[in-house]
Amino acid sequence: MSASAVVIGAGVSGLTTAVCLAESGMKVRVDTDRPPEATTSAAAGAMWDPYLAEPSHLVERWSRVTLSVLTELSTDADTGIRVVEGTQESRVPCDMPTWGSLVGARMCPPDDLRPGFVAGWRYRAPLIDMPRYLRYLVRRLVQAGGHIRHHRYSTLEDAMCEAPFVVNCSGAAARFLAADASVQAVRGQLVVMENPGIRSFFCDDTPGAEELTYIYPHSDVVVLGGTSDRDTWELRPDEAAAREIIRRCVAVEPSLAGAQVIGQRVGLRPVRRRVRLTEERYEGTLLLHNYGHGGAGLTLSWGCARDIAERVRTAVGPTP
Repeated sequence: MSASAVVIGAGVSGLTTAVCLAESGMKVRVDTDRPPEATTSAAAGAMWDPYLAEPSHLVERWSRVTLSVLTELSTDADTGIRVVEGTQESRVPCDMPTWGSLVGARMCPPDDLRPGFVAGWRYRAPLIDMPRYLRYLVRRLVQAGGHIRHHRYSTLEDAMCEAPFVVNCSGAAARFLAADASVQAVRGQLVVMENPGIRSFFCDDTPGAEELTYIYPHSDVVVLGGTSDRDTWELRPDEAAAREIIRRCVAVEPSLAGAQVIGQRVGLRPVRRRVRLTEERYEGTLLLHNYGHGGAGLTLSWGCARDIAERVRTAVGPTP
């Protein structure tokens, strides 16, 4: 079919944007050089958490929209989304994040904190099995009449003849595809282990901490993290980093000691000074950008996708 909109990228931002456009009645094609299961999104933990994203006023709005959608989708087991309770804790005194009010977070009493932590907050938020969730988004896209094509673009100009609307959701690759030198790749690695019975999540939110430590339980497995290595494009797992992730997580949750390692995941967070959600004209094509979400691609996905869909509707104009 000839597409009325082409979305570049099949991560969570690209697929969510494509779903919003397709469900609005457009003929949508997702062009990607990697299938959804090989994207950075598939390597994510993942949890609703506005991490490494600016500007704060827009991030708050996009996060709020996405939180509402993910919470609603959690009632469908096929999405891979569950609303789970847990804590974020700090080894130094600090205030609760401003987004805490969105999830009803409350400060933890001292006896509710892990050893070595002096502040923390407890709340419930969507926890997502990302490979499963991406498959759900693909099914939803296909049901709305969209499809995915394996295709690699060298430049965005190469896509301008493909459809009247092109949406750039290329993530960290936007550094090259859009010639945007402000995009940094922040490498994240995590370890997947068998779940010894953990039901609540944990995240070390110590301000200025050099290392990430988080524990995200799914039904049969638990995802342990993590790393945050700037300007690193290496996608092969680092065995030393994996051992260190396990060591930190076992120190927080001793029940993990001896659990079987099932696998490792590596992804590149597309960090930018601020999310790029803008538009520009290329002759007869409207090019829209939707990238630079840092570690909050999932958290901002529905808010940003709906903004893109609204911009497209405005450009199309009223239906006769």
